[in-house]
Amino acid sequence: MASGIEKRLESLTRKALYDYEMIEGPLKIAIALSGGKDSLTLLYMLKKIKGRGFPDFSLEAIHVAGEFSCGAGISSQFLNQVCQSLEVPLHIITTSHESKECYSCSRDRRAHLFKKAKELGAKTIAFGHHRDDSIQTLLMNLLHKGEFAANLPRVPMVHYGVIIIRPLILASEDEIITFSKEKGYLRLACQCPIGQNSLRRQVKDLLEDIEVLYPNAKTNLAKAGLTYGSRKALEP
Repeated sequence: MASGIEKRLESLTRKALYDYEMIEGPLKIAIALSGGKDSLTLLYMLKKIKGRGFPDFSLEAIHVAGEFSCGAGISSQFLNQVCQSLEVPLHIITTSHESKECYSCSRDRRAHLFKKAKELGAKTIAFGHHRDDSIQTLLMNLLHKGEFAANLPRVPMVHYGVIIIRPLILASEDEIITFSKEKGYLRLACQCPIGQNSLRRQVKDLLEDIEVLYPNAKTNLAKAGLTYGSRKALEP
């Protein structure tokens, strides 16, 4: 029987998929599987939901491995075990990252991911970004560029010929952590030496301080980001 937190996350995932029209017709979805709690939770939820109130889409998991893991530093053996238990094919791409900057590294990893997804016939790619990721992005864009823009639930990447979806966009990180502990998905911390003191990490700490004064800060920022945030990313 599903636990309370599992039912909660499934409900939030279904709401995001429906409200933001992430799934249209029968299709194949590739999951960006870093091996961290977020992407593993996403994998579990999409597998559980497929064919139940939504089209019976097929799933492909893609893991981009490299010198540093921008995730949980999980072994390929563990990922294989999880994917086999859920009956989802896993594809592992091993690549090197010359750049030591988060943005450049992320861009390179995405390029490999998009290429593999299209080879598999999957033009829709699901990322495990959750509500807190979106809030951090909102503050980073606002304070660094003067732009009020959070993560968007669905983004057509016109130049790459793929669509990014974020089915966990309504779920908080705390909810995902609780679920991950329950399922044994919560493993190691980020292994990237740059990411330990990245701007995103500092913004995450800043948000914790802000919530001391404004307990509903994260909830309100997430709502504002989805309601009033810039849609510039949707422009070709």
